[in-house]
Amino acid sequence: MFPKAGFGQIARSVVDRFRPAKKSTLGIGGYFTVECLGADGKTKWKAKAKNGITNAGLNHVLGVEFHADAATIAWFLGLIDLASFTALAAGDTMGSHAGWIEITTEYSEATRPEWTEGAASSQSITNAATVNFSITGTKTVKGIFLTSDSVKGGITGTLWATALFAGGDQAVVSGDTLKVTYTVNATSV
Repeated sequence: MFPKAGFGQIARSVVDRFRPAKKSTLGIGGYFTVECLGADGKTKWKAKAKNGITNAGLNHVLGVEFHADAATIAWFLGLIDLASFTALAAGDTMGSHAGWIEITTEYSEATRPEWTEGAASSQSITNAATVNFSITGTKTVKGIFLTSDSVKGGITGTLWATALFAGGDQAVVSGDTLKVTYTVNATSV
């Protein structure tokens, strides 16, 4: 016969052996940090925007990692206009985002500015140098997005993420510069 304490230890050992492995969940998300400098070079405002990853973005990650889909070589930032805004949606794509429009004419860059990411470290990726928008008009910016299409107003490619400024809409005028950093993180829970 087993002593009572010994039997309990053996029983726990048997139960632990047949217990399913701990499940983990992949979490992925990020945030944009935006600083608006006036023509005088002084900070006018700063804003953060926590992104929502679109369904298309999640499908892109799964396709690249588990189905041999082609990886995206470059990503680009775009600005979301306050005009006509109603909502962001997980189902938004570059070809279909009924709740918002893109700002395309109020900055001087010929294409959407490229987000040049650094290497992954500590389950995080960010850009070392800011992505800049040289503002040429008056506009109210609602938020920001990341896409694989460089064409202003373009409707192809993958819409990775969209985000609204946490502190509310932000005004820009000609001569301002928006300096953007985007950080994306992955976690296992």
